[in-house]
Amino acid sequence: MAVELIEVPLHVKGWHIPLPWGGLLRTAAGRLIDRFIRLQWKANQEFHPSEHWIAPLFMDRRDYLDVHKNPFFAHAEVGCWIAVRDGRDVGRIAAVWDKDWEAAHGTKTGYFGFFESIDDVEVASTLLDQARAFLRGEGRQDMVGPFDLSTNYLAGVLVDAFDKEPGVQMPYNPPYYDALLQKAGVNKVKDLWQWWLDAATPLPDKVARVADKVAVRNRIDVREMDLGNWNVEVERVLKIYNDAWEDNWGFVPMGDDEFRHLAADLKMVVQPGMALMAEVDGEPIAFCITIKNLNQAMRGLNGSLVPLGGLKLWWRLDVAKSVDTGRLIVMGIKSGYRRRGADSVLFVQTHRNANKLGWTGAEIGWTLEDNDMVNRAIEAMRGTKIKTYRIYGSEL
Repeated sequence: MAVELIEVPLHVKGWHIPLPWGGLLRTAAGRLIDRFIRLQWKANQEFHPSEHWIAPLFMDRRDYLDVHKNPFFAHAEVGCWIAVRDGRDVGRIAAVWDKDWEAAHGTKTGYFGFFESIDDVEVASTLLDQARAFLRGEGRQDMVGPFDLSTNYLAGVLVDAFDKEPGVQMPYNPPYYDALLQKAGVNKVKDLWQWWLDAATPLPDKVARVADKVAVRNRIDVREMDLGNWNVEVERVLKIYNDAWEDNWGFVPMGDDEFRHLAADLKMVVQPGMALMAEVDGEPIAFCITIKNLNQAMRGLNGSLVPLGGLKLWWRLDVAKSVDTGRLIVMGIKSGYRRRGADSVLFVQTHRNANKLGWTGAEIGWTLEDNDMVNRAIEAMRGTKIKTYRIYGSEL
């Protein structure tokens, strides 16, 4: 049977109509958007069932794709499609022209993202061809991905470690995606690495001693961010973030609105004591944020908080306190202060604080496969590489 593509109308207002007795009535556009979102469930529960996949909150995915709520859409043109064969949804894809990429890198590059597919080259090729056609129409010359929606969010296809649960805000997908995408005409551009740092494993004495000496010599003071004054802290982080990452492959600076939108979500999963700011003579020069691995508490909820999902999540987080791992999600060092040991100082303090909390450990990353300085620093702390995510690309 031929593959049919259905366009998903993201820009239509009023996906869902509130009902007087509670609940929502879905419009035609809302039903299509829900189908698009549900393909992530189909991929991991039907196309290739996995007990290790943890479903994200469905309502969060709705908000993420809402062009009226997510500030990312203010600087991007996005098209989304569902692939249908014989009346069955068999895949999805998005094509993204992020105008901020061109401003940052000077190249006419577009993204593909939200890729899901059955193990069928015709379906995958049809989806990628549609993304290419959209991006050519927007004047793009090459395509990279998958990014959902850019490198500031979910990025890459998991290519190993399928027997491990994904960390919070990290991708998980069927194991055939790597081969399928390459058969469908895209090739590896870059690998991203995820690391594990065991909180119970003592840091090498030399690493801890050197970090402490560096902190004294370079007048680096580390403090916990004030979560009660989060907006002010976010302002400090943003000034460092865009400066710290500007030379990294694939990085796209974030504007105020988008960064604050993302930071509002982060605040809900930041563990007190695990958001750190490094200062020199009172000036913020680096930061490190580690969030709770919410996926530990999300198992079995299937992405829903009703009827009892919300109660279960609250119990696991606040009563049973069953979350004992985290993810170091982002670190940044201001230019002019790099190679002065601020990264080691923050790593060491994060490890110490995780130990005090009784955490078993935390994931770090992702990091670029060729970011030797950062990767060596993680290895020096006895971090181990546990997962690989792949970015692909092709000319248009």
